[in-house]
Amino acid sequence: MNIRARKIYEALFALEDLREIFRQALPTGLNENEEAQLLDGIAHVETIIRELKEGKGSPIKYVEDKIELRTREEEFININAIQPGGRLTAEARKALIAYGDGYSVCDKCLEGRLDKIRKPPVDKFHAELADFVGMDEARVVPGARRGFQAVASSLLDKGDVVIVSDLAHYTEFLAVENVSGVIKEVPSGEKNIITGDAVAEKIENVNEELGRLPKLIIIEHFDHRFGNEHDVYGVGKVAKAYDIPFLYNGAYSVGMVPVDGKKIGADFVVGSGHKGMAAVAPSGVLATTDEWAPKVFRGSEIVGDVTGRSFKHKESEMLGCTLMGGTLLSMMASFPRVKERVKRWKEEVEKSNYFIREFLRINGNKISSEYPRKHTLSKVDTRDSFDRIAKTHKRRGFFLSDELKRRGIVGQFAGSTRVWELNTYGLSWSRIKYLSEAFIEIAEKYGLAAI
Repeated sequence: MNIRARKIYEALFALEDLREIFRQALPTGLNENEEAQLLDGIAHVETIIRELKEGKGSPIKYVEDKIELRTREEEFININAIQPGGRLTAEARKALIAYGDGYSVCDKCLEGRLDKIRKPPVDKFHAELADFVGMDEARVVPGARRGFQAVASSLLDKGDVVIVSDLAHYTEFLAVENVSGVIKEVPSGEKNIITGDAVAEKIENVNEELGRLPKLIIIEHFDHRFGNEHDVYGVGKVAKAYDIPFLYNGAYSVGMVPVDGKKIGADFVVGSGHKGMAAVAPSGVLATTDEWAPKVFRGSEIVGDVTGRSFKHKESEMLGCTLMGGTLLSMMASFPRVKERVKRWKEEVEKSNYFIREFLRINGNKISSEYPRKHTLSKVDTRDSFDRIAKTHKRRGFFLSDELKRRGIVGQFAGSTRVWELNTYGLSWSRIKYLSEAFIEIAEKYGLAAI
């Protein structure tokens, strides 16, 4: 437990208490009682700051009753498979403080549309998002899954076939199910990699079986199970050859990897804010071309029979507006950093490979993902190493979690010593090396000699 990290949280909470005084006061100023509260609060903050400097005092454990303080990003190295890309920037955390109120982004909404708001510059952000992923128009959505859902409900009718990978995320299935579509899976083969040729073969099989072509192709650039890179450029060419719309699933790429949707051959690009864009969950992006924007971002046409009300300026698939308050502003605040970090993707992959090389030095360790790595998310196999120890250890599989936590490392699924995932994204070189040495140190402690 890092007393200073926890004192920072305590100071932040104490400042929020001071902020609350102003939120309850008259705009003309504080009254005598409120002024006294403010002075007492300032004195409390000064005490906390002094304890922070000295590294002393009692560490807080809760935000409020039963809500535990979350300090894994301050006190540990976090290698959780799905969390690193959504780790907030300092800018996003500041935006969250300022815009956490539910409808805060709507203070100056003049046209009733989220993407038209100018203060804060939400309109410009939408334009920049489209350019960022190489498409013409973009909307923010509550997670990648809502992007899948918007496209599926716009393009599909009952019984229409959608091609997905056999490694596809479950939300792709549910998006198709919601419109009574039919899923057909492309096998990834022994290497767990989807190729353009495999997609073409599946299309031909569907056409032969049903006498019609699929209505949509959804393929991920990097899958969530292995972090393997799939042939999205090849898929884009196949999609164009068969004139089938292609949805590029960038949940594990947009915001971390350079993405150019048109160059890939995609008709739709979907990304995740909370997985890859350093944003609060749930958040994401759906981008498309000028060809498909009028269909997916179409305005409402429904009319009330009694009132005659209509909502033409509202977009049906977006259910009007999508992300509001701190969710959207965290995404916007992180965006300048996100645009810069995608340029360093090669270095992130280098760090991933460095760690995996060191990890594979441990006798019995294997990697289930493609190797050398092309992503920071990796699936590892420790059945012949750490799981051997777990079989006789009194803590069973939890021994590895215990050993890692003692060394300030969390994120490995507690109790996992067989096949599991980890992610090194965003770790500095010093942290990568520390992480590598920690695993080797644990291995040597239990007689798993490093090569």
